[in-house]
Amino acid sequence: MTAAAPLSALDASAARTVLLRGGDVYSPADPFATALLMQDGVVAWVGEEGAAESYARDAELVVDLAGSLVTPAFVDAHVHATSTGLALTGLDLTACPSLGEALERIRAFVRASGVAPGGVLLGHGWDETRWPERRAPGLAELDEVAGGTALYLSRTDVHSALASSALRALAGPELPAAAGYLPDGPLSRAAHHAVRGAALGHLTQQQREAAQRATLAHAVTLGIGALHECAGPQISSEADLTGLLALAAAGGGPEVFGYWGELGAVDTARRLGAVGAGGDLFIDGALGSHTACLHAPYTDAEHTGASYIGAEQIAEHVRACTEAGLQAGFHAIGDGALGALVEGVRAVAAELGLERVRALRHRVEHAELLTPEQIAALAELGLTASVQPAFDAFWGGGSGMYVDRLGAERARTMNPYAALLRAGVPLAFGSDAPVTPLDPWGTVRAAAFHRTPEHRISARAAFTAHTRGGWRALGRDDAGTLVPGAPASLAVWAPTELVVQAPDEIIRNWSTDPRSGVPGLPDLTPGGALPQCLATVVNGTTVYLR
Repeated sequence: MTAAAPLSALDASAARTVLLRGGDVYSPADPFATALLMQDGVVAWVGEEGAAESYARDAELVVDLAGSLVTPAFVDAHVHATSTGLALTGLDLTACPSLGEALERIRAFVRASGVAPGGVLLGHGWDETRWPERRAPGLAELDEVAGGTALYLSRTDVHSALASSALRALAGPELPAAAGYLPDGPLSRAAHHAVRGAALGHLTQQQREAAQRATLAHAVTLGIGALHECAGPQISSEADLTGLLALAAAGGGPEVFGYWGELGAVDTARRLGAVGAGGDLFIDGALGSHTACLHAPYTDAEHTGASYIGAEQIAEHVRACTEAGLQAGFHAIGDGALGALVEGVRAVAAELGLERVRALRHRVEHAELLTPEQIAALAELGLTASVQPAFDAFWGGGSGMYVDRLGAERARTMNPYAALLRAGVPLAFGSDAPVTPLDPWGTVRAAAFHRTPEHRISARAAFTAHTRGGWRALGRDDAGTLVPGAPASLAVWAPTELVVQAPDEIIRNWSTDPRSGVPGLPDLTPGGALPQCLATVVNGTTVYLR
């Protein structure tokens, strides 16, 4: 048998032909595969150990997997790289247990930053629904710990934020007249967009690049080989997107595909190098901030949320994108927003032809509170649902934030992944980081063990949505699966027992019987450890080695 090197040999390898052998390869080409050949950045062969020796003789490098699992690299279909990096390297309040602890962490962060009064600092992740005080800090409390700093702290859903007096001043004298302005509380809607723009506008190029590098470096440690960046004038900036795309194009990390969320901005999206005019093009906001657009009022507020654009504007945007051959997409969470989306896209399909609309695989981000009629419409119109299962893990269940905002009956209908798949709606999974963390196996687990049992899907379907689904959402059907001819973008995981879910039981029946003829996945039962990434390879190049 040809001598094999350890996995560490991938670290500095410039070999054009590499054979990985002696592990488990997750591939539809061969459910019993133990070896894979990469050649010039493409999967050249997948098969069993008995046939690997003939390929080993011609390989420039043979690597012993020592029982490790090889899978396609994950695709996170919705991220905000700069904001995620700022949370990774700065103030992250996601796990903060109380209002008092949050204020102390903010104070310590400001002191440790060394920023002079008037300087800008950003943080993320507070969630008053998880605090015993059940309220956000008032402006006086925030100013006391900010010490004169222009401080921006986004809520966990990034649809409202705390802004210190210094930051409010930077946003300009028009701020108090903006929709969503509160003199002593979190800012939402247009007021939030104003303070976020002021804060991000004062970031230096060095700060942005450092945050983006942190996100890309972290992603590959999790087996993520590609990211969809959801940019736009209300969420980042043109410079932010072009800088990120240039950084990713230099190599050494995941591939990045940008979306630009601005109405009618076909030419802008193309000029910036975006693959679509969509992503966070907001039809509405978020449930946590009471800005998701609903058909009926919130349970804990006497209104139906925010509607930023209507069906006519949606139709104009989809028409312009379809005529230009460019993918469109929208952020829509509430059933009111999703109803407007369906109405707008359906109008364009009637005008330009259904197949012409379906061919571009226009996207909807989040798609949480869906009616059965809207699910059927998404399938009819060929829309891809770019969704975040961690939302249910964080805020679903019998007593979570969804119940607070909607009541138990409506909350139970949230994030209906099984119904979407049954209807034929393509799914692409992501995190919306920093809203929820980059955590691909946790995302697969969240979908397979949805807190509402009737919405659960198999781990295999969830894994597909987080790998091949992300590529199909880009209009690419050649990637995200380890078969000959596919890009060699893969992840290597520490050895673990593999299981196969029986077809008659989504959750409980797990089998290790090889006669099933189905590739196995790690056991993702809640409470157990998630797989550990040993290496990530993007188009044949090793970008991470543990």
